[in-house]
Amino acid sequence: MAKFRVRYAPSPTGHLHIGGARTALFNYLIARKEGGQFVIRFEDTDQTRHVETGVDSQLNGLKWLGIEWDESVDVGGPYGPYRQTERLDLYRPFIDRLLQEGNAYYCYCTEAELEEERAKQEAAGQMPMYSGKCRHLTPEQAEAYKAEGRKPSIRFRVPENRTIAFEDRIRERVEFDTNGIGDFIIVRPDGIPTYNFAVILDDHLMDITLVIRGEEHLTNTPRQIMMYEALGLPVPEFAHLALILNQDRKKMSKRDESIIQFIEQYRDLGYLPEAVMNFIALLGWSPKGEEEIFTREELIAGFDLDRLSKSPAVFDMDKLNWMSNVYIKKADTERIAELALPHLQKAGRLPQELTDEQRQWAHSLIGLYQEQLRYAAEIVDLSELFFREEVSYDEEAKAMLAEEHAPVVLHSFLTQVEQASEFDVDALKAMLKAVQTETGYKGKQLFMTVRVALTGQMHGPDLNRTLYLLGKEKVIQRVKKLL
Repeated sequence: MAKFRVRYAPSPTGHLHIGGARTALFNYLIARKEGGQFVIRFEDTDQTRHVETGVDSQLNGLKWLGIEWDESVDVGGPYGPYRQTERLDLYRPFIDRLLQEGNAYYCYCTEAELEEERAKQEAAGQMPMYSGKCRHLTPEQAEAYKAEGRKPSIRFRVPENRTIAFEDRIRERVEFDTNGIGDFIIVRPDGIPTYNFAVILDDHLMDITLVIRGEEHLTNTPRQIMMYEALGLPVPEFAHLALILNQDRKKMSKRDESIIQFIEQYRDLGYLPEAVMNFIALLGWSPKGEEEIFTREELIAGFDLDRLSKSPAVFDMDKLNWMSNVYIKKADTERIAELALPHLQKAGRLPQELTDEQRQWAHSLIGLYQEQLRYAAEIVDLSELFFREEVSYDEEAKAMLAEEHAPVVLHSFLTQVEQASEFDVDALKAMLKAVQTETGYKGKQLFMTVRVALTGQMHGPDLNRTLYLLGKEKVIQRVKKLL
């Protein structure tokens, strides 16, 4: 049986984007499902867009998500190097072969000449495309250009009047007319291969059998197939993933603030990585059945290219937050506390150096809100009532506290708290029971009155735990001030 190898090949131009994370995840899932290898390499030949920290950012983001790989810059492998700029010598024999066999040629056109050509074509309502001006240069013409000091690029000679067709694993049969493509550059004047050329050589030399990538690469595929054929190399299978749209069903822009777009941001906000992985997996993949919550192992077992959609996926932040909350509710409280605690410290709610007592209190506070949290950073706003000096009351709260039962309940409760020798959850439960017996008020008139008086909120987490975490002194102070 032939080996199964897939790859994720980003440009190190910044942080790991949701689209890139999905491409990496789908490659990882199918590799594990098929018992093959998952390779990460970096296409860094475009030095104008290169970001020094881009490689680490990509790898760290993938590690955080829980994605593992078999070969890359950090772990090595038998097909290295795993950066294009370290593979330039490997490309030279293929460039020479294309030139010798007439499938490529030197082009001496300057950028200004090419821009003028494009402008004329656009003015005439034509699709911009290289005219082929240097396709048939005589040796004398080439020498004259050299004498001017022009440095040539190398263009691939696109065959005329051909249909390039291939079977895409997601889109089925796809066809392109070569007459609409035009001869394209495969090596820049500085000697660095362009993306379309380097990528086919890397995929060939690394024995990649299936290329899973975004829809934006679909128009690159006919160019790449033509070069595979010109070099007599086997063509891998292709699977082009549909776009990810925002909630308005428009193409995502990096300036779109309705969506958190980079994996690093999810980590910093305190999302659980397994929740983000689960959500990303459903952007274009439809599992069998109605279940939407999956472990990594379940994603691997159930993943199937045949269930990838041709239609764009919609990035729904509300669904992500729902899913994240499901994971947080199931998680160990200590894990959530350690994620949320730095956010309280960053907001100045807690000191950077905590005593054991402070840390225990903070963990209890975070546990109080675990059922509500969608991501750890939310603890700052959710727990705000514990840190403010004054309780604020909206009109609804004021109306409740103005009812005739409110001062009766609060006077009784204040007496119970002031006289209590113990102040813990069980003691508070007993105090509220005593208030009910003494005043005759119960249910909403009792419990909501106490909650509103102490927190300013009509609803919230467990009342006894809330009062315990507020502390005896603060409870007495707030009730007295209100009365």
